[in-house]
Amino acid sequence: MAERIFVAVAWPYTNGPRHLGHVAGFGVPSDVFARYHRLVGNAVDKYSRIISEDLRALGLSYDLFTRTTTDNHRVVVQDVFKTLYDKGYLIKKTAMGAFQEATGRTLPDRYIEGTCPICGFPNARGDQCDNCGNQLDPEQLIDPRSKIDGSKPIFKETEHFYLDLPAFADPLARWISEQSHWRPNVRNFSLNYIANLKPRAITRDIDWGVPIPLPGWEDRPDKRMYVWFDAVIGYFSAAVEWAGMVGRPDAWRDWWQDPKSRHFYFMGKDNIVFHTTIWPAILLGYGNGGRVAGGRGEPLQLPYNVVSSEFLTMEGRRFSTSRGVVIYVNDFLSRYDPDALRFYLMLAGPETQDSDFTWADFVRRNNDELVATWGNLAHRTLVNAHRRFGQVPQPGRLTPDDEVLIETVESGFSKVGEDLAAARFRSALQELLHLSALVNQYLTENEPWKLIATDRERAGTVLYVALRSVDALKVMFAPILPFSSQKLHEYLGYDGRVAGAPERRTVRESDGLTHDVLTGDYTKSVGTWAPPGLPVGQKLRTPEPLFKKLDPDVVVAEELRRMEESGGK
Repeated sequence: MAERIFVAVAWPYTNGPRHLGHVAGFGVPSDVFARYHRLVGNAVDKYSRIISEDLRALGLSYDLFTRTTTDNHRVVVQDVFKTLYDKGYLIKKTAMGAFQEATGRTLPDRYIEGTCPICGFPNARGDQCDNCGNQLDPEQLIDPRSKIDGSKPIFKETEHFYLDLPAFADPLARWISEQSHWRPNVRNFSLNYIANLKPRAITRDIDWGVPIPLPGWEDRPDKRMYVWFDAVIGYFSAAVEWAGMVGRPDAWRDWWQDPKSRHFYFMGKDNIVFHTTIWPAILLGYGNGGRVAGGRGEPLQLPYNVVSSEFLTMEGRRFSTSRGVVIYVNDFLSRYDPDALRFYLMLAGPETQDSDFTWADFVRRNNDELVATWGNLAHRTLVNAHRRFGQVPQPGRLTPDDEVLIETVESGFSKVGEDLAAARFRSALQELLHLSALVNQYLTENEPWKLIATDRERAGTVLYVALRSVDALKVMFAPILPFSSQKLHEYLGYDGRVAGAPERRTVRESDGLTHDVLTGDYTKSVGTWAPPGLPVGQKLRTPEPLFKKLDPDVVVAEELRRMEESGGK
């Protein structure tokens, strides 16, 4: 029976193009996961608030990629705020606020760095120390500094609303303790965090963002809801917007109020606390109340899994735009194929521990694994079959070895599927490379290019077995390598798309304003998570290599030169 799977991703501030560190955590893993579930036949809704063009070029297939400046988002956020306020979960208190000395404007917590007063880490942020995991306030930092210009913030007394997180400590502790399927780092970090919960400010002294929907506050030009509170509610508001866009205003309830639906959130480890503690607390407080839910149906669903990646570093240093340690996605894709990047991030990325991107390692994995194993298998199989037969050849009697290979490859749908469903992307890709190597070995041992001169029927049988294996592997690789899998799908003689591609659409809101979204109709895709059953006699199209082999000396030297010219050290 088909499941409803909700896939959401954390987003960074929209302060420039996306770099590899961004998409390693939230982007590619979430897309691989969503593409797999669509092939299985599950209903997937996927939402995000990030910079769309970089992600479209990388093939990230959103049901709705929108923004948090829409009127729909304002209405939903204000509804959640007012519901929490009416239930007594928001506290008004006075605290010290940080302001930029040069401009007098408020400084968001994550734009302030300093030394952690607890563990001494020199680059703790104004809201949290990534080293020890403790929640912080900017004024607690030792020698705080603005990440914008390096100046020391000015602290002034100011009044704000706080989310009463301690009120949710017991239900959160019980809930997190039950999540045995979470990655250990996520579960352990979250349990440690809730041991010392404090109320957390959800408003700031800023002139942008969602107004506070209370008398005496809503018209103030200097008070707005803080971005982290506004942003996580964007998962819910995007579902409401999507339902209206498809002409079924209550369709969001199928994902948010059905206890059988499962919500997966993808992010880097610096966003764990927002998705395992703060967002669940908001959801627990809201329940099914407010104007949007209207008191109907079940409470809004808590996260089923928070799939957090560790950090991707570059040449031993953490990615940082401000420090010049950066590889932008759009720049990368101007020289290399998107599937090569997707392959690398899934095989060598920071799935369970920090990993280091180097150009030498990228080239090695591209050449020695992607090209030499999977690319070589697909290309030599298609070239020989197209040249000798022009179509999928009629096989003779299959030998036991033929049958074992087909059975082994097609059993991969179960093993690879289990890994993808559990967000074990590296394990899934390693299994696919192992299966590809088995088919490569089969071709090398049987040499159909030589058999064709002495036993055409046997040569055709060997190529049929290889083609059938490649066809099955094509589907299993499709969530990870969508661009090359589509090419291979066409070389094998098929029409249609294995999986739909994202498209840009302009949406008009109720207030008459318009905004662009990234969306797609994935119901028209022909791929399913099962052996395709390659038809004998199907005409093959002229194949070309799926991937490019890279010259390591040229790539490394050129990329290091580019880094030096752009200011990276």
